[in-house]
Amino acid sequence: MATQGFVDPSDIRAQFSRVMSEMYKTEVPLYGDLMELVADVNRQAMADHPEIEEHLRRTGELSRLDMERHGAIRVGTAEELCTIRRLFAVMGMSPVGYYDLTPAGVPVHSTAFRAVHEDALQVSPFRVFTSLLRLELIDNVELRELAAQILAKRNIFTDRVRELITQFESQGGLNQDDADEFVKEALETFRWHTEATVTNAQYQQLHDQHRLIADVVAFKGPHINHLTPRTLDIDEVQSGMLGRGITPKAIVEGPPRRKCPILLRQTSFKALQESVRFVGEASVNGSHTARFGEIEQRGTALTPKGRALYDELLNAARDELGEFPNEENAVRYYELLQKHFQRFPDSYEVMHDEQLAYFRYFATEKGVKAVQDQDRPRTLQALIQAGHIEFEPLVYEDFLPVSAAGIFQSNLGDNAQAHYALSSNQVDFHAALGSTVLNELDLYATTQQRSLQECGKALQLPELA
Repeated sequence: MATQGFVDPSDIRAQFSRVMSEMYKTEVPLYGDLMELVADVNRQAMADHPEIEEHLRRTGELSRLDMERHGAIRVGTAEELCTIRRLFAVMGMSPVGYYDLTPAGVPVHSTAFRAVHEDALQVSPFRVFTSLLRLELIDNVELRELAAQILAKRNIFTDRVRELITQFESQGGLNQDDADEFVKEALETFRWHTEATVTNAQYQQLHDQHRLIADVVAFKGPHINHLTPRTLDIDEVQSGMLGRGITPKAIVEGPPRRKCPILLRQTSFKALQESVRFVGEASVNGSHTARFGEIEQRGTALTPKGRALYDELLNAARDELGEFPNEENAVRYYELLQKHFQRFPDSYEVMHDEQLAYFRYFATEKGVKAVQDQDRPRTLQALIQAGHIEFEPLVYEDFLPVSAAGIFQSNLGDNAQAHYALSSNQVDFHAALGSTVLNELDLYATTQQRSLQECGKALQLPELA
């Protein structure tokens, strides 16, 4: 909430996501085509299934359906990550979750910066999946030192945005003029730069080690490598991309298609080849492949019990497949997912009763009218059965490590995969971040509990809290 004439951080976040989207559509025109496809699919899905539109309206999701959902960046140093954290704090975004992608052969660990309160998420759900390069995983000592030297020389933030971040921290907010300037200056960090910071030979060295290492080290800043609209039918978007001249990745990442979606399903179009001018060369005569377009379909947030079952079923399907999902085995992989996920209830009521997912509770008009009734039900389950309380699933606002790795690998190329002996290092990540990450499951549990408290007040049943 804005105070002392300060702009609400959620409004700054919403403004930033809009200008980021416009910039990316200019830089990657194919992304604009993707957004049009997603909008068409969403309209058709609601026309064909009015209950979907009603559900979105009731939960407040309809008004934010066409908002920019998330982007992704990769940074190279602890200082860059720490300053990014401070930059996102101006927009009301906190680091949520720790993701280690090294088991999938991607030398980064990550967090997602996002709003944490349901009211702030309604204003703008925009989040940024942010990865820190793990230089210690480069086994070539000389190349590792070269990468560290190159990264140490660059400054990915404008002087003015640093000043505005400090001003926000000292004053507790920004007024409208300063907020506008902040958005303009912050955008420069995420802009694509054709000019590389390395020679062609150095780029090839970094690229040969891992394409993602070249993407992080060889450029002036952490150019936004994708933005992501939300669809109501990702399978329809996946098939529709080909009809619009967009090449999709082979596999939709995440759980299989369900009547009651869970967690997160993602797909993308293949990364673009972009022109680059290397240091010491007068003309643009090189190329780099990194940026792409992504689409997501978000489902219900799962409890620890639900996540354990999800992980078990996903691992079972992948183990039976016996190899990394790709174009050749895509049909077989989908069949295996469908087979194994038959064990996961495809009903919100069953998921609720078995405590597999998180929900938000609403007191009904019938329940409010029965406040003076001495014989009214008083337990949550009885209140639900009597129609005094209704519930809707909480939208999953975070990411899945296996899915994120699948998106990365698809757009970096299969030859970018590697094997790393080191395990995850959340302690080092927190040290670089200058903060600890929040636990996403705690956030969903808190939101669910807040809704129960609101029901308790509306129905005059404090025991619900």
